[in-house]
Amino acid sequence: MAEKEETIDASDSHDSAPTAKKNGRTSLLDSGEDFEVLDEEDIDDDDPPPLEDAGGGKRKNTDESEKKNADTDSDPLGPVEEWLDVLGNDQLKKKVLEAGEGRDSRPQKGQNVKINLKTSLKDGTLVEEQTDLSFTLGDGDVIQALDLTVQLMEMGEKALIQADAKYAYGARGSLEPEVPPNAEVSLEVELLEATDAPDLELLPPAEKIALASHKRERGNVHYQRGDYAFAVNSYSIALQITESSSKVDITPEEENELMDVRVKCLNNMAASQLKLDHYEAALKSCVSALEHQPDNIKALFRMGKVLALQGEYTEAIQSLRKALKLEPSNKTIHAELSKLVKKHSEQRGAEQAMYKKMLGNPANSSGSTQKHRAKSSWGLSWKWLFGATAVAIGGVALSVVIAARN
Repeated sequence: MAEKEETIDASDSHDSAPTAKKNGRTSLLDSGEDFEVLDEEDIDDDDPPPLEDAGGGKRKNTDESEKKNADTDSDPLGPVEEWLDVLGNDQLKKKVLEAGEGRDSRPQKGQNVKINLKTSLKDGTLVEEQTDLSFTLGDGDVIQALDLTVQLMEMGEKALIQADAKYAYGARGSLEPEVPPNAEVSLEVELLEATDAPDLELLPPAEKIALASHKRERGNVHYQRGDYAFAVNSYSIALQITESSSKVDITPEEENELMDVRVKCLNNMAASQLKLDHYEAALKSCVSALEHQPDNIKALFRMGKVLALQGEYTEAIQSLRKALKLEPSNKTIHAELSKLVKKHSEQRGAEQAMYKKMLGNPANSSGSTQKHRAKSSWGLSWKWLFGATAVAIGGVALSVVIAARN
């Protein structure tokens, strides 16, 4: 394994891919595969505001004359010249250019939708045009501006969307399509169709593998942008696809492919959860990956990092040593292990010093006690000898006095 893990696609691709019905799928945006690949600066960690109901947005008239023209136009298919402030923050706005088939025709989250899309910068510079672009609504397969506004569109509707960089390509911009950092974008969207996603249990194994890989790659895009919560969401969806039961025959080779995608998702998810400081969740992801592949070096490495961050240095060192044994030439693991061993040694030294300070020095105390006892014993012997001598001298003197009297 090289110092870095497998390459994460940096492009913000909107390529169409088959999608599937997620049984029991829930969004994990509120939760928390590469070694460190991103700088931490310039990352917007704000969670996106919740989507408001279409009737709850703040409406503004762009021009009084346009309003009068709209009021006098009796044709229901004519353009509606007013903006809908989707989130109430003036950063994501939608205007109907051609009305659709009614509110009942709006797509639902989890459905596969198909649109025509024209993307431009605020100054009118064309970025790209895409026809028959397919994605699963609400899965994070596309930029937020599309995920949030397409579900407000009616079938056959054409709309113009203006989005702040926060809901488009963010502070980092994009290489493919080419969008500069912090760029506001204008999107012309036509909703062509919306269909229910196929049942995962009936999906052919090859299509299931392709779908899970597509979701994982989208998670990689979010990770590279620093949108770690969205990355976790995409990896979670991919995992649910790989773990879904199947009523279709599957070969051992296809099972191994699904397992490989599953472990990659768990490793990528652990990396994202580490970025979010969700240590318990990251540890759980590592454990799950190792249950499937006990000798997976990436999972062992990340488990070591998580355990170290939790203060479990002994277990962390064991995990890193096992990873290094599997790949002795890996410099990243070498560096992490050396740093951890040194830190653990310093901590043990500090703990021993603290214990000595708390309990005192037993060796010095014992020596002092023995010295005190010896000194006391000598003092006692001297006093006894002095007393005995005094008594003897006194006895001799008394004998002399008696003899003189006699």
